[in-house]
Amino acid sequence: MYTGHTITWERTFTRQDVEYFCELSGDKGEHHLIPDDDGRLIVQGLLTATLPTKIGGDYNVFARNMQFNFLRPVFTGDTITCTVTITQYEKQETRINISSVFECTNQNDKKVLEGSFEGIIKAPLHE
Repeated sequence: MYTGHTITWERTFTRQDVEYFCELSGDKGEHHLIPDDDGRLIVQGLLTATLPTKIGGDYNVFARNMQFNFLRPVFTGDTITCTVTITQYEKQETRINISSVFECTNQNDKKVLEGSFEGIIKAPLHE
């Protein structure tokens, strides 16, 4: 990984995802439980935000700061692509400082979420 590196991950949200997140988070707003005229549920914002956090987890990032700007709703059946761009990757003796920006777009190439996160990656004890 390096400054400027991009990582992409894609996920299609299902009704079951929304129902599980309702139970896990306690977020049971009607828009997450009652389908719209097209039979879709609105995906919780923080469930959508698991896309960039999944990428951070893949690289063992201990997040210190996260910012989310929710731009439009995500519905069940939507396929969301998250692209993270590393804006800082600074190696130190015992850790790596990392910062990034991200954007998530739906299958219609409409931006649904953007933001940033920063944190650290603990350096391995043995190299």
